[in-house]
Amino acid sequence: MSKTNEGWGSRVGLILAMAGNAVGLGNFLRFPVKAVQNGGGTFIIPYLVSFLLMGIPLLWVEWSMGRFGGRYGDHSTPFILDNMTKKRFWKYFGVFGIFTNVGVISYYTYIESWTLSYTIKSLKGDFLGVPLNQVGEMFDHYVNISGGINLPTWGLLAFIVTLGINIYILSRGLSNGIEKVAKVAMPLLIIFGVFLAIMSISLGATGKCADCNSHIGLNFLWKPDAKSLFNPTVWLEAAGQIFFTLSVGMGTIHCYSSYLRKRDDIALNAMTAGWMNGFVEIVLGASVVVPIAVGYLGLDWVVENAGFMMAFKTMPFLFDQWGPALAVMAGVAWFGLLFIAGITSSLAMGTPWMGFMQDEFKWSRNKSAWTLGLLVLLMALPTILFFEYGVFDEYDYWTGTVSLVVFALAEIILFAWVFGIDKGWEEITSGADMKVPFVFKFVIKYITPAFILVIFLASLITPEGGDWSSIFNGNYKLSSQSIIGKILHVGETNKSWFVNGQPSKLFFIDMSRVLLISLFAGICFLVHQAQKQRSKLK
Repeated sequence: MSKTNEGWGSRVGLILAMAGNAVGLGNFLRFPVKAVQNGGGTFIIPYLVSFLLMGIPLLWVEWSMGRFGGRYGDHSTPFILDNMTKKRFWKYFGVFGIFTNVGVISYYTYIESWTLSYTIKSLKGDFLGVPLNQVGEMFDHYVNISGGINLPTWGLLAFIVTLGINIYILSRGLSNGIEKVAKVAMPLLIIFGVFLAIMSISLGATGKCADCNSHIGLNFLWKPDAKSLFNPTVWLEAAGQIFFTLSVGMGTIHCYSSYLRKRDDIALNAMTAGWMNGFVEIVLGASVVVPIAVGYLGLDWVVENAGFMMAFKTMPFLFDQWGPALAVMAGVAWFGLLFIAGITSSLAMGTPWMGFMQDEFKWSRNKSAWTLGLLVLLMALPTILFFEYGVFDEYDYWTGTVSLVVFALAEIILFAWVFGIDKGWEEITSGADMKVPFVFKFVIKYITPAFILVIFLASLITPEGGDWSSIFNGNYKLSSQSIIGKILHVGETNKSWFVNGQPSKLFFIDMSRVLLISLFAGICFLVHQAQKQRSKLK
């Protein structure tokens, strides 16, 4: 343990930093796509239910666990969890709180670098007058998608610059680095988002096609369809989005809140950060990509082509329809907004490693930050060089999806059942600036664990095509997108590592898994060494 001098300079700075941790690329890229793919407005209902029954409880749990651990000088999840129980194995569940962040930041920073490059390209007017198909080709050229090993020179350079910016800010600490960035970045993000939302809402009918009307897009995202509401897949996707959007199950919230004082409020702070994220996602995130795309390309086109890459392959073309001046402004606002959302999240991802190395091995901020940069660079290179072989997607699935659910399930069981809900509730309400509804004590102990367990089990055995009725009618087939399906390579036509003497896609996927397992094992080893050092001091 270390007696750190780190701390938050102000309550506003803390809330903005926490909101910046949650508000990320998923708010503007993943949420609209998931909504389109899962019934439009229908998606909002299970999303809000999941937010109330799982999101808010997990926020309170993670804020209180972090503040509790901070009393003992712990600022990362392995020993925050360790302090909550006498069973020593729990700290190894805490490894997920470091592993997940290193894994995610390794590919997330690469996406972040795209947004930085595209902000500059928009400012230069590189997309003016470029047809839709060529805008897509420009992106493919930028990341050097060629069906082989990629060497995207400019993309790699932009990644190194973006990683360097992150590491420099982290080396400045909480109040002088992350908090200062959040105080400028979050208001700027809101301004950019509101500008784009106003442009989208005022667009209306463009005459480009029969249903080319941004209002149709907004109506699609806000008008529920009762038929889709009873589809279990929609609920599963909505609950999964909560993990992404609130950054729960990652360990970043634990780290941030561990620098609070014993009587600092966490109940109202957590609610404020959570609802700020919800506003950005539901109001701003849903008001940009889909409505503008529907305005010029029609609803059918959007439903058929909705995807993460619309941000880069479609939006520059859509902005160009507004004329040169507005196109440049909109492009800078859009990609600038994404860069801000990305960097405030990636900074949070770096803090658990920083806290762990400073606490357990007495490393300085600079040494902790720059070794993190080296580790991320080494982990990120495969996602960049072998982008076309699925390495990027493997990182995203295992560290950005599965790990979140596993850790969230472990921490809610520890908090409510091992540490004890009575002590846990006292921790949540201690110093609270709001009256926490007593019903949430029941929710945290029973509903939230059950909610997460259902998500985990459903993810393990997801049926092909999301047809859950097949489990009961004898036609069940395991989906290739389920956890077990991923492990067993269900649906893969080629299950050989080499084809005609050349490494296959399966080889790179399996090697990326070996790399991730090695990262997890390496962090476990560091935790074990830290425990040995602690034992010597007792």
